[in-house]
Amino acid sequence: MNEFVKTDPYKEEINVFSRINKQWMLITAGDKNHFNTMTASWGGMGVIWERPVAFVFIRPQRYTLEFTEKEPVMTLSFFDEKFRSALNICGSRSGRNTDKVKESGLTPMEVPSGSMAFNEADYILECRKLYADSLKEACFIDTDIRKKIYPKNDFHRMYVVEIETFWKRINPIRSVFL
Repeated sequence: MNEFVKTDPYKEEINVFSRINKQWMLITAGDKNHFNTMTASWGGMGVIWERPVAFVFIRPQRYTLEFTEKEPVMTLSFFDEKFRSALNICGSRSGRNTDKVKESGLTPMEVPSGSMAFNEADYILECRKLYADSLKEACFIDTDIRKKIYPKNDFHRMYVVEIETFWKRINPIRSVFL
């Protein structure tokens, strides 16, 4: 964690629309002995229940769901665009049957909460689960979304997680090892 400094999430100015949807993030749960990560391009950040939070969504067939269900904490790691190919690997392969972290070339590291994140990230958010629920067919007001995104009724599980520690990289990574 020598490359990172704790910062106040209320003072950081990051474009969550760009960071999540365009550059993607990794959702990681588990510990140094057994963890999994997945690329996500859906989610959000804000304030609810008087706390800084993030909202993440995981489909039931994703291996990472098993880890997020079991663990009280998770990390969200945000990367520069130059790590796109690594995030592609983490989003297109399952940790059930391949070592996608090794294939991606990313360097896992343990954070103070005991969860895992990645050394190449620009930002790492250590998060604690506050609330979880699965999206429900009957709750979709715009049924076109439901039909388009969930033709197999494999509704995402949503987590509201408190951002307990917001880490910012001190110096950007200048060279690409991937």
